[in-house]
Formats: sequence, structure tokens, C-alpha cells
Amino acid sequence: MIRRALARCTIALVLIAVLAPVAAAQPEPEPDPWGFAEDEEAEPTLAEHFADQWVDVALFAGFSVLAMAGFLRKDDRLHLATLVAAVAYLGLYKSEIISIVNVFSIFTLNLPIFAYNMEWYAFAVFTLGTTILWGRVYCGRVCAFGALTQLIDRVVPARLQWKVPRVLERRAGYVKYGVLVAAIAYYLATRDIGIRRYVEPFSMFSLRETALFWTGIGVLLVASVLVRNLYCRFLCPVGAFLGVIAQATTVFRIKRWSECSTCRICEKACEWGAIRGPEIVRSECVRCDDCERLYANEKKCPHWIILYRKADLMARQSAAPAGPASL
Repeated sequence: MIRRALARCTIALVLIAVLAPVAAAQPEPEPDPWGFAEDEEAEPTLAEHFADQWVDVALFAGFSVLAMAGFLRKDDRLHLATLVAAVAYLGLYKSEIISIVNVFSIFTLNLPIFAYNMEWYAFAVFTLGTTILWGRVYCGRVCAFGALTQLIDRVVPARLQWKVPRVLERRAGYVKYGVLVAAIAYYLATRDIGIRRYVEPFSMFSLRETALFWTGIGVLLVASVLVRNLYCRFLCPVGAFLGVIAQATTVFRIKRWSECSTCRICEKACEWGAIRGPEIVRSECVRCDDCERLYANEKKCPHWIILYRKADLMARQSAAPAGPASL
């Protein structure tokens, strides 16, 4: 018993001898005469960040509901209301548009911090999601600049506009892909986002640009009056980027009838050059609803006219009296 007690005392003394210098070496907390430590606050939670941004998120949610209601119902009045809301809300109020800068961020994995940009992420997810599911819905009814040019088209007399020949239109449609590739290559080589000012006119909504910039915008808008949707069809790099996605995906595609292989009504009516015979070019289609309303029009679409004529002919044949029986 005495030996065990002595052994325990010896171990205790050894531990004290080893740990005492270590404890003594621990630095004392520095005094904080200014009280800065007391003023430090914990990082806000996502819920607290959302509490600061919920109004913007709710406004965008309301706008997206309006846009999708008009799109899914193929209602031209709701489509018009969406275009006006896009210019007023996203253009003038928010000055927010999916930009080539956002495309740069994807290639460099330099996306905004979610906690501080919840409304932007809702906007980006909506744009990407609708593009994958239906195609370039964003270009047809959400982009503020595209909405502005479409509103101009609705008030400008058709006689003042020059209709681009089909052959030239198809070739000019590739220009925007060249602009997209050139802008991405330049940015990856220089990391200069200033290139955006030379490839997209969306800064017009910020109202903080130079006289030279506004002169360029004026020229572009006048050109858009003379050539329908000039920038969106032939020059927009964001439209080209979304077009690549739409061409590869587009889950819910536009319905086509067998008669579309010979009928040219929708092709002539398409203002975006997205219909080529029986084919709808998904990379160019902005889901404007024009051809889909024609498909459903039972008085204009040959599919329905032929269908009803066949039904009428069969009804007449069945109602005709039978001939005399043969002897």
C-alpha cells in the first residue's frame, strides 16, 4: 500500500514538473482597451440574409410567374404585358440582365456569393432552367433590351422595315457565335470585363454612360427599327450562348404536323428566321408563340383545314343514298 501511494505521488510530481512549464508558456490574452472584441458580431445566417433580400426575390418570382403564364397559355396579351414589365422592372428599376459577364463567370468559376445575391441566383436558375426545358424563353420575353426592341416592332409600320433575305439571314445568324467566342477568348487572355461594353448594349439601362456610348445605342436602336430584332438575331453573345444550350437540350419542343414538310405559312411568319421548312432551329427560336398560335388556328393552319375537309367528305359519303342493288 505504501509503495502504491509513493508511486502515485511520484507520477503526480512528474506530471506537475512536465506540465507546469507548458502552462506557463501559454500567452496571456492581450488586453482590449478599445472594446473591439465586444463589438464583433457573428456572421449572419442565410435566413437573416434572406430577410434582407426577400422583397427582391418576391418581385422576381412575381415577374417569372407572369412570364410563364403568358408563355404556357400562349396568350398574346400576357406576352405584351411581360415585355412591358421586363423593360420597366428588369431594365429601368433593377438594371439587371443576364450579361456576357455572367458567361465569363461560368468559365472562370467565379460566381457571386449566394448569401448576398439570392435574387440573382433565382434569375440565373430561371433562365437556365427555362432554356433547358423550352429553349430561349429568356430571349423572347425576359431580356429587357430584347423586350424593348420587340415593343418597338409592334408600333413601327412594317413598310419601314427591311426584310432580310433568307440566305443572308442564315449566314448573318452565325455572327453572334463569332462574337461570343471572341469575347470569351479575349476575357480569358486578359481578364478584362470591359469588353462587355463593346459587345452588348445593356448598360443603357444604368443611365451612367458616355456620349459616345449613347450615340452607339441610338444608332443600334434606329437600326433595330429598320431591321427587326437586329441585335438579338445577329449580334447578341448571350443569345448565342443560350442558343447552344437550347440546341443541345430543349426537352419540350414545338409540335409539328406532317403537313409542315410542304407548308410555308409559319416559315414566312417567323420573325426570327428560326423555321426552315419542316425544321425548327432550336438555337434561333425564342419561343415567341407566333407559330404555335398558327398551329392551333383551325382556320389558317392547313393541318386542320385538311382534317376537317376529310371529315366533311366522309360525312357526305356516309349520308349519300346507296345505289340500286345489282340483279
